[in-house]
Amino acid sequence: MSVAVIIVAAGRGTRAGGDEPKQWRDLRGRPVLSHTVAAFAGVGRILVVLHPDDMARGVALFGGGVTLVAGGASRAESVRNALEALNGSGISKVLIHDGARPLISAEVIDRVLVALDAGPAAAPALPVSDALWRGVDGEVAGTQSREGLWRAQTPQGFRFGDILAAHRAYGGDAADDVEVARAAGLPVQIVAGSDDNLKITYPEDFTRAAAVLRSRKERAMDVRLGNGYDVHAFCEGDHVILCGVKVPHSKGLLGHSDADVGMHALTDAIYGALAEGDIGRHFPPSDPQWKGAASWIFLDHAVKLAASKGYRISNADVTLICERPKIGPHALAMAAELARIMGLPPDRISVKATTSERLGFTGREEGIAAIATATLIGD
Repeated sequence: MSVAVIIVAAGRGTRAGGDEPKQWRDLRGRPVLSHTVAAFAGVGRILVVLHPDDMARGVALFGGGVTLVAGGASRAESVRNALEALNGSGISKVLIHDGARPLISAEVIDRVLVALDAGPAAAPALPVSDALWRGVDGEVAGTQSREGLWRAQTPQGFRFGDILAAHRAYGGDAADDVEVARAAGLPVQIVAGSDDNLKITYPEDFTRAAAVLRSRKERAMDVRLGNGYDVHAFCEGDHVILCGVKVPHSKGLLGHSDADVGMHALTDAIYGALAEGDIGRHFPPSDPQWKGAASWIFLDHAVKLAASKGYRISNADVTLICERPKIGPHALAMAAELARIMGLPPDRISVKATTSERLGFTGREEGIAAIATATLIGD
């Protein structure tokens, strides 16, 4: 892709209250930063700039879905670190966004990107509509004209080479990247921002942000369905692994990993709902590190990828197709294990089995097939 998104989230955010930085605080069941990253899904390559102490937390939240960059001592240094990480990657446009603005809309993002076709820099803003006062010691000391004043927002967009050069030449910190760009003589076009695109700064901002998210969900719930199908042939062995449970059998299952046909089908169902291909795209069988790997690794990755894109898994249904081994005695344990891996209540996971009435390769007991369906709901 020729577009990259830099999400700056290395600050400590003490004015927002709480026991941890605001970007990590809960907002309707997920960290603020998770909402922010999800808003840019499909826009381009995403880099998230984190405080060095938060890197492990970032890996746990996003997995390989984003590129993590260690922040610097100032905001400007953090952005410069991310820009340098992109240098030479073929990126032509870059959007720089505050991690604490989780409500950015696709419309505002599109306006910034379109403006970059005509000029080197663009940023969203809202005209100041309130009267402005100057205050001294808690009293009004004068008024200030609001004519020509704007409330700056992000993402601020730039042609990559221009903003990289501007940051390299800039000394010290800056309130935002428009300040850096203007210091380098770059004209910055203003595009229409959004009242919803608030920056979480104070404790009450969490309440307002939650209300906006609730309203959006009520207006249009994003529901996605995915299905998966997998087959593994029998081979020599004394057990099979199905949906994470070891089941005694006179044969084993042949596969590059542990050949858990049920878990593979479910993993592909989640990837399918996300339009993210299949297991082979994320864990190529040509890569020797996945030889004999436990299939929960694949399922865990799919679940975390869904969360990073702003989706929660509502329910999943897996059907195993075989003559033997008998699945019924193990079905509840399989559902419980899948629920544990996915972080869901057991009553949202179904595992069942059927035969093919002695027809086909499953009827001849040459292998086991599995189909799965997963429902994802956008938060």
